[in-house]
Amino acid sequence: MRLILLGPPGAGKGTQAKILIETYGIPQLSTGDILRAAIAAKTPMGLAAKEIMDRGDLVSDTVVNGIISERLDAEDCKAGFVLDGFPRTIAQAEALEDMLEDKGMTLDAVIEIKADPDVLVERVVKRAKESGGARADDNVEVLRKRLDVYMEQTAPLIAFYREKGLLQSIDGMAPVEEVTTAIRAAIT
Repeated sequence: MRLILLGPPGAGKGTQAKILIETYGIPQLSTGDILRAAIAAKTPMGLAAKEIMDRGDLVSDTVVNGIISERLDAEDCKAGFVLDGFPRTIAQAEALEDMLEDKGMTLDAVIEIKADPDVLVERVVKRAKESGGARADDNVEVLRKRLDVYMEQTAPLIAFYREKGLLQSIDGMAPVEEVTTAIRAAIT
C-alpha cells in the first residue's frame, strides 16, 4: 500500500497516518522525521541538508527529493508507505513520480482529508482555552498562516492527482473512526 495523505494543517493527517501504519504494517514517511534521521545517519543528502539548515536556509526541493528517494530505498518501504507532508508542491509531486518510476513503484492512492478552515481555527482556540497554555490568538495566527501556505502551495496537488485518477476525498470533519472507515473503503 503506497499512499499520500493531503489536507490542511489540523485536518487529522497525523492521526490517520498512525492508524494506517498500524493497520498495514508500513512506515509513515514524514519529511521532518526523514530529514532528522538522514542528518543523524550522516547520509550524503542528510549532510547536505544539515549544511543548509545550519546556515538558516530552507532545504531545497532537490535535497528534500533526494532524502525522500533515499528513504524509499529502505527495506521497510518495500511493502508500502504513507507519505505525510510530501509532496507539498507540483514540482515535488512530479519529482516523486519520476522517483517512483525509477524504483519500479506506483502510488495506490492519494487521500485528501477535507476540512473546513474555520472549524480548524475554532478547534485551536478551544484547545488553547482548555489547556490554559499558549495564547489562543498566537496559535490562531500561526494556523492561519499555515492554512494560507497550504492553499497556495499544496492545494493545487488535489487537481494534479484527481487528473491522474488517484485522488480519494474524505470528509475530515467526521469523527476519527468514520474518517478511518472512509479511508479504508477508499483504498481497498
